[in-house]
Order: sequence, then structure tokens, then C-alpha cells
Amino acid sequence: MTKRKDSVRGGKLGGSSSFRRPSSTSTTVVRPPIFPSADVAFKTLLSARICAAIWSQISDCDETYNYWEPLHYLLYNKGLQTWEYSPEFALRSYTYLLIHGVPAYLYKQVFEPNPMLIFYFVRLLLGLGCAVAEVYFYKGVCREFGVHIGRAWLVFQLFSAGMFISSAALLPSSFSMYFTMAALSAWWHQKYKLAIFFTAISVLLGWPFVGLISLPIVYDIVIRRRKMRTFIFWSIISGVTVLMPMILLDSSYYGSRVMAPINIVLYNVFSSKGPELYGTEPFSFYIFNGFLNYNIIWILSLLTPVALLFGYLIVPAKTKQPTLTLPYYVSLSPYYLWLAVMMIQPHKEERFLFPVYPLVSLCGAITIDVCQRIFFRIKSSLVKFTTPTHYLNHTTFITVIVVIISVILNLSRILALYRNYHAPMDIFMEFSTSRDILEDPNDKKIDVCIGKDWYRYPSSFFFPSTKYSIRFLKSDFRGMLPAYYSHEDNATQITHDYFNDLNQENPLMYFKYDYCDFLIDFDLKTKKANSPLEPNYSLRTDEWKKIREVPFLNPQASHPIYRAFYIPFVSYKHTKFGSFNLLQKITPATEAEVKSVN
Repeated sequence: MTKRKDSVRGGKLGGSSSFRRPSSTSTTVVRPPIFPSADVAFKTLLSARICAAIWSQISDCDETYNYWEPLHYLLYNKGLQTWEYSPEFALRSYTYLLIHGVPAYLYKQVFEPNPMLIFYFVRLLLGLGCAVAEVYFYKGVCREFGVHIGRAWLVFQLFSAGMFISSAALLPSSFSMYFTMAALSAWWHQKYKLAIFFTAISVLLGWPFVGLISLPIVYDIVIRRRKMRTFIFWSIISGVTVLMPMILLDSSYYGSRVMAPINIVLYNVFSSKGPELYGTEPFSFYIFNGFLNYNIIWILSLLTPVALLFGYLIVPAKTKQPTLTLPYYVSLSPYYLWLAVMMIQPHKEERFLFPVYPLVSLCGAITIDVCQRIFFRIKSSLVKFTTPTHYLNHTTFITVIVVIISVILNLSRILALYRNYHAPMDIFMEFSTSRDILEDPNDKKIDVCIGKDWYRYPSSFFFPSTKYSIRFLKSDFRGMLPAYYSHEDNATQITHDYFNDLNQENPLMYFKYDYCDFLIDFDLKTKKANSPLEPNYSLRTDEWKKIREVPFLNPQASHPIYRAFYIPFVSYKHTKFGSFNLLQKITPATEAEVKSVN
């Protein structure tokens, strides 16, 4: 733990009421608050991110099919390809994959591990990168807003269910979250060149839409600071440094000149097709989702502008602004600008909020701080203090109460996620750990089939070798499914006629049920099938034997509160579970038969 030797940052909003002095002279010294050093913050954050890398499930099938599968192809020359990677559309960047693929390749070459270990190795690297970015952000928060706000932010980040989900996810939105934190912290440190460079990495290598978050940075540099020349020069330098290698690498993989960030913006914003093809959600989607991942901190973050207004009216400040370099309307505007745009989009997904998750914690901490100042202002008008005192000495209990509630709700949410939804990863681990499967004397190719639960597949990294293939059985889903990359050397450059950008299904993606060697089935423990295309395969005991089953939540039969949050000794009464099953064919098809349908 570290004590701040200079004056307490962030204590200016209270101005005349942050400290209360008696009318008579006193020699009492007001001690600055104790707060974690950067080293302590890094160790705790890294511990939390390691836990997330190991125990969090893949919550979005886009992560599996658009990132883990192409990465598996780059490492093992086998993996699923989505339409976004077709040269005809070229919406995704191979450069982004190579950033993660190079260390994974080195690990693979040196240690020759099971592919599943490479999966967790990459996740641990992602967790490490996130922790490094968070520490830099923490230092920026302490500098700009005050150590007590930084201290609260750190606690909220450590236990956040949202960070548990996002910190180790192989997604551009998570990648952009790392570099958004770095860019904002550099901005608050007044290192504008670095802020521009980090923004370029976030926008070009990560997710181009996060350029929206950088608009306040641009406004501050160009309009408020009048550093137009610096902005233009370093934008060009950053663009060339990041974009040129990206264009060269992506073009070499696609076989023609490609700028993936431009392509994805054109498709999502300027085409008549766009993301609405993949589902729409109501305005309330992010309200509920934010509460699940940040609980009361999310609500407090939405109330920050109102809290700041009341704080300004009730607790007048002696200084012009309570922060070090920027007014609140500038420093916090990236968060509210992003929310305003994302909430009005018809197509909404949880991962779209990942880039601003750290700002949820920050705004929540600021709201708590304002409440503390208002409380102290009211108390100091009612009670005379005989010695100098700081508002934190009388209001820390407010932060403690909020922290306790938030931590309990976050842990409850994390436990619910693991307990209710981790089964698919546990089941697929069997292929790398089960002795019965690994000791199969036949060296033939093995087809693992999945039907209605195709979106729960965690990736080919959970297979011990490339002789295993995931196969899709026809279900009620009518959208576009991925297909394996071609076996040709130039597979990434081949355009296939079975891909389309209209999310229309293609029968070529489906496999014949009779030729499955293994089958993944979610058994709801009911004899009645959902539909003729989604039977309960687990009941066909004359065809399949059960290798393993893992409990998996039946959301339709469970109470929404108890399925969202785990409450010991209570949740089991209000939740129902089916079983995620690994089934093995009793009489598997011969290799010649399988070749006839491939």
C-alpha cells in the first residue's frame, strides 16, 4: 500500500467542505488516504484475469467461429471459415489473429502441447495484456480524478462480472477495450502522442467503431489545446505504422488488396444488409445486460451526470474544476457518447459494450464520491467539528456499503455463469482427457456432430488432433453456418459459392446423422422433442452410449433472477437443469462410408 505524499487529488469538488477546520488554531495534521501502489494493483488484477482465463466460458459464438477457428487454421492448417473471411467480403483481419497466433505458434513449436493448452495459453496472454492496460488506466484515474476514486475503481474492476467475461475473450471488442484504457490514460497523463497511437491500434487492429470513443480526445487536442499539427502528424505516423503492415499481411492472405476495417464499416453502416440480419433487441437490452455485469455500479454510472450536477449545486467548489486537467464533460464523454450510439442500434450484443466496461467502474466510483461529498456537506452544516477533518473520514462507510453489495452481486453472478453455463467446455475437454477416447486404436478420422447447440461449440482447440472434425446436423436454425477451410495451400484466397452475406443457410454445411462418431446433445430431461429437427438424441440408447454428462441450465424452466445470480441453498429450488451429454456411436461408420458423404 502507498500513501500519497502530495495533496489529495479529487478532493476539490467539495472545495470548502472537503476539509473542515475549527475557528481556533490547531496543529492536527490531516493524513492523505492510503491507496494501492501500481505493483499491488497489477498483482491483484492479474490474479483476477488469470481466474477469468481459466474459468470463464465462451459467451459469444462469434468468438469461436470468427477468431478461435481461423486461429486454429493458422496453427494447424485446419479450422472453420466464416463468410466474413471469404475473399469476396474480407471483413475480418488476419493481422489481428497473427498478433495472438505468433506467441501461440512459438509455444506450440517449443513444447508441442495439447491444442487445448494453447487455447488457455492464449487466454492467459489476453488476461496479462488486460491487467497491464488496467494498471496504466488505474494510474491515470488516480492522477486525473483522485486516489480515492482510483481505489474504488480498482475494487469494482477486480470483482466485475463484466470483466470476468470480457478480459480474456479473443474478440476485437476486448482488444479495443485494452487499448481504449491505454489511450484514455495517456490522454489524462497529457501524453497526447501516445494517446493518438493507442487509439490507432484500437481502431485499426481492433474494432474500427471505437473511433467514436476517441472523438473527445480529438476535441481536446485539436480544439481545446490547439495542437492541430501534433494531431495530424501523429495520426499519419500512427496510421502508417499500424495500417501499412496490416494491409500487406491481410492482402497476402486474401490474395488481393484488402483493408478489413474499411470493409466492416461499409458493410455494417453503409450497406442495405447490415447487422440487423443477425437479430435485433429492444432499447432495454443494454439496461438489463449492464445490470447483470455491473449491478448497482452500472446504475450509479448512468446517474453520474445527475450526481455531478447536484454536487455542483450543493457542494460549491473553490477551484474552477475538480479534476486535474479536464472538465468532467470532456473526460467522461467517451462513455456516454458510446452508450448513446449503441443503445439506439437495432442490433445489440453484449460484447459491444466491452470497450467502455472500465468506464462503467469509473463513473460508478465518481457517483459514490459525489454522494460522499454531499453527505459530508449536510453533516458539516449540522455538526461543528473541533479539529480539521477530511470528508473521507466521515463518509467511507458509504463506499464500503456499496463495495460490499457490489462484490456480493458480482460473485453471485460469476458463480451463476460458471455453474449454469460452463458445461459445453467441460464436455469438449473430454476429447483431450478421456482415456476411453484417447486410446481409440483406430486412426480414422472422427466426426463429432452437434445440432441445435451449434453456437455452444468452444472451438477445435478442444480436440486433441486434427483427425477430429466438428459437423453440423440440421436443426431449426436457418442462418449461415461456417465451413472448413479448403485443404489447398491458398485456402484463404479461395472464394466459395456456398458463402453469402445475407445470413441465408446453405444445405452443404450439414452432415449426415448416420455417419456421426460422437454427438453433443443437450438433454432437457423431457421425452417430448422441441421439433422434428431437434430430437432428444440422448434417449436413443440403442444407437448411442453416454460418455459423460454435465448439468446445464434449462433457462425456460428456471426463475430469471435465480438463473442470473447464484444464491447458496436457495437457487437450486428455483432453477432446473438438463444435461449436456457427450454421446458415442455404438456402431460407428467405417471410414469408406464417411468419405462417401464428405
